[in-house]
This record gives sequence, structure tokens and C-alpha cells, in this order.
Amino acid sequence: MIPPLTLHKLDSLKSLQADGRMTESSSNKLLNGDGCHRTANGKKSSKNGFMKNHCSFREPQKYRRFGEKNHNVPHKSKRPFLESYEETPLLVAVLTYMGYGILTIFGYLRDFLRHWNIEKCQMARERDEQKDFVPLYQDFENFFTRNLYMRIRDNMSRPLCSVPGAKMNLMERVSHDYNWTFEYTGKVVKDVINMGSYNYLGFAENTGTCANATIEATQKYGVGVGSTRCEKGNLDIHEELEQLFARFLGVESTMTFGMGFATNSMNIPALTGKGCLILSDELNHASLVLGARLSGSTIRVFKHNNMQSLEKLLRDAIVHGQPRTHRPWKKILILVEGIYSMEGSIVCLPEVIALKKRYKAYLYLDEAHSIGALGPNGRGVVDYYGLDPKDVDVMMGTFTKGFGAAGGYIGGKKELVDYLRSHSHSALYATSMSPPVVQQIISAMKVIMGEDGTTLGADRLTQLAENTKYFRRKLHDMGFIIYGNSDSPVVPLMLYMPAKIGAFGREMLKRNIGTVVVGFPATPIIESRARFCISAAHTREMLDTALEAISEVGDLLHLKYSRHEQPLPSLKWMTEESVLQD
Repeated sequence: MIPPLTLHKLDSLKSLQADGRMTESSSNKLLNGDGCHRTANGKKSSKNGFMKNHCSFREPQKYRRFGEKNHNVPHKSKRPFLESYEETPLLVAVLTYMGYGILTIFGYLRDFLRHWNIEKCQMARERDEQKDFVPLYQDFENFFTRNLYMRIRDNMSRPLCSVPGAKMNLMERVSHDYNWTFEYTGKVVKDVINMGSYNYLGFAENTGTCANATIEATQKYGVGVGSTRCEKGNLDIHEELEQLFARFLGVESTMTFGMGFATNSMNIPALTGKGCLILSDELNHASLVLGARLSGSTIRVFKHNNMQSLEKLLRDAIVHGQPRTHRPWKKILILVEGIYSMEGSIVCLPEVIALKKRYKAYLYLDEAHSIGALGPNGRGVVDYYGLDPKDVDVMMGTFTKGFGAAGGYIGGKKELVDYLRSHSHSALYATSMSPPVVQQIISAMKVIMGEDGTTLGADRLTQLAENTKYFRRKLHDMGFIIYGNSDSPVVPLMLYMPAKIGAFGREMLKRNIGTVVVGFPATPIIESRARFCISAAHTREMLDTALEAISEVGDLLHLKYSRHEQPLPSLKWMTEESVLQD
């Protein structure tokens, strides 16, 4: 079996001068699609830790149906692609640090009271007779859980009792011991507008074409397979899904897995190992980080979406080689995501591809949040930029977001997929994907591609894009600080202060809006946020209801931190009488 990633050649070193600059012959090796020009990228972080990244790329093509045009369309027009993050106001940053400082002081005070049994300790602790053994529980590491996380735990893991569609039903629960335990009241909070699920195209539903096909698949195949793909768990619909998805992505072959997280964590170790270098974006998902660590490769991190930082690491890797021996790296693999799930930013893929080609590295693209959510045909960030899928060596994604299902995939050259079938732990030892889940993906895929004989897929893609722009624009006009790209359906709204994390989630639920709130350690300590996920299933009325509630809670909690000038109200919002008075 020929491995999919070949060794780096020594002639890569000859293409660089001693000072690390590109020679003329090397710089002329850029292929079609490499003509990306950076603007002032790589600016240093502000004192509060916020980076402003800027890059320029070609204008995405207008929406078209799947299969009408070639994947690789040359650039003719360009527009600036700006992703800037408004800096945290100094006063807000100071108050946030003070808030965490006060919580920490009170946390140590409560730990002191627990130690002397003045306050009951609910956490698992080592018994006195175990003090000479290796500790199972680290008191200091659990400090955050005991004293900070428990204050907002009622906002986490809320149990649903309905389809997580545009609206959902929640089971009501209460706590009598400050969120250590919960009791269910038996009541149901109905018709909560769901602003937190990754239901980008609205396929999380229990009626319609996809649901009916899934029921038929369950009756035909059952729910479980009971074996791995390489034994007795390879069904005809597994083969159909992989062939269909390869055609959808525009690649030679694809391979599916039953779990999205394992798709990254189990396949990266099969692609790289000792003597290889992994260059990872600092905001990559935990599955990518775990996969890189399990591979045994050397890992170096570059600043988020910062092409100067990435190029410096690539140049140093080629010039200096491996530590101590200075031998060339066996492989250099760049790990990036299409849409970053906490920032809402979109990767500067044209520039990443240009650098990958220039320095003869390999590119691993995680499209978990972008597949089905970006691009005129829903094919993800590659489609969004109008690039050639062949320029991405390893295309990875999940079926949990845009397709309303579960699992993940890897696409690329046939040699790559054949290699993974025999070397990936996730392929060899994991049970095959459940048949109803496979059928859900196939049905959703045919809708997106228009092969169901309707325009429903195109309509949902258009609706998602319109909803995203509308929701982001309204939040910005209200005075909130929001992160990410204007085309990203992931919309982080900055809360900052620890006390406002729990308060925002509770106040929104009182207004029948379900949200996700996130804080440290999932985000930097002063960058707590609420994260909204926009769906094509959201109607304009739902979004307006959510926006009204967000504005009301924002005024209540003083969350409108933005210092940008707010636009004047549109005349169409004014009554005829007020216009005449003006």
C-alpha cells in the first residue's frame, strides 16, 4: 500500500536562501489559485488579547445549482475579506478581571469552610486513609468546577423532550442545593425558540422526506449493525453514501465514520507520526488537538488566521528541519477549520493553500461547521471561495450540523482513502454507522444537491445566508460586540463578566429563548460569550422575537459594549406623523 503523504525532499531546502527568503524560482512555482494577496495581516494582539486579521480574496461566485460549472473557476474580481474583532473596552476588561478575582477569593474562603466541615462539600474527595496513595482527585484542578462552574451549571445540559428544530420543548428542573443536583418538576417549557443547536439547514425534523426515508431504512435494516465495516458491517447504503458524498465534494473518494470527534482524533495519528511536523491554528477544535497529540508528531501553533505567523513557521521548518538532527521533516501537515465554532470566523483558505503549495506542505481541512452551511452549493468553505477541492489534501467534516445526523467523513484522493481503510483505528475497530443515520444523510444530501426533484435545498441555502446576514446586522446595530465573519452562521455575542454568563442564559429562557453561554476555560478568561447558531428553519418572525429579547436583556445587563457609531433609524420604521414632524 502506497502511503498517501510522501516524504519532503531535500531540494525544498535548496529553494530557500540562507536568510529564509524565497528565491525567484521558488516563488514562481505557485499554481492557479495561489494568487492571494495579503493586506496588513499579522498585527500584534492588543493588550487585551484581541487580534485583528485581514486578508484579501476573490469574490465568491453567485449562487448556482450543483454541477452547473467547474469547481475551479479562475479569479477575475476581488473584494476585501475583513475579519476584525472589536477590542474589549478597558473598563470592561478591568471589571472582568476584578470579578474573577473576587470569585477566586470567595472560592478559597469556601474551601476553607469545607475543610473544617463548616460548609458541606459536595465534591468527591480523598479519604484520610488514602493520603499515601496517588490522588484520584486533584483539589486545585477542581477549584473552578466547585466554585465558579457550579454557579452557572443550571444553564448547561438542559434536557430536551422534542426535536431540536427551530423551536423545542425543555423539561423544567429546579435545584435546592445551588446547582449541585437537580429535580424535575414534571412540567415542560414549550415552544422555546432554539438559538443554540447546529441545525444550519433545518434537517433536524421528524416529518418530511428525510424522516420518511429514515423510517423505511429502519424497517429494512434495523437500528444497529453489530460489526465493523471491514467485517460484516458494510451495507449497500454505506457504499451509496460514500459514492454520493465523493460526487458532492468533487473528490475521488470518501470514507465515513460513526463519530465526528473520532474522525479527527483517530485519523490524524494514521497520517502523521514521529519525525513529522503539525502546524495547528491556535483556535482549532479539541478533536484536532487530541489527534495531533496522539500522533506523536511535533506540534507548533500559529496565530488564528494569521498567514504571516503560519508562513514563518513553515519557513523555519524548511530551513532548520528537525530539532538537534536538522534532518528534513518527513511531512508537514497544516490543520485548519472552515468555520471556527467559538469565534464564528472563516479560514483564509486561498492564502493557506498558496502557502501550502509554496512550501510543499499538506493541508488538513476540518469542515465540521462549514459543510452544508457555506458556499453557493453548500459544499463548505472550498465552495465558498470557489476553489478546487484537489488543492486540499485531506477534507474532513461531520454530518452532525448541516445534515441533522451523526458521524463524520474524510475525502480526498483514492490512495488516501484506501490507506485509511487499512490503517485508521476508527475504521478498523469502530462499529459501522447506524443505517437510519446513513439514510438521513443520503436523503439530506439529495435535497441539497437538488436530486430530489425540488428546489428545497437551494431555498434552504439561500434562507440560511439571508438569516445570517440579517441577524448579525441587527445585533451590530443594537450596539453588541459580536465576533466572526458576516457570512458565518455561528454568532458569538460577547458577555465578558462572569456574573453575566449565567444571568444572560436565565433571562433569555424567561423570554422563551434557548441560548448557549460559554466561559473559561472553553474561552479566554475575559472573553465569555453567548453563542447563537442561525438556521434556515428560523423564520423572520422568530429572529425578530429573539432579537427583541436579546436587546431587552442587553439593556438589563448592560451588554451593549460596542463603541462603533450606531446607524440612525430607518424612515420605514417611523410613523407617518413622526416623519412629518421631522
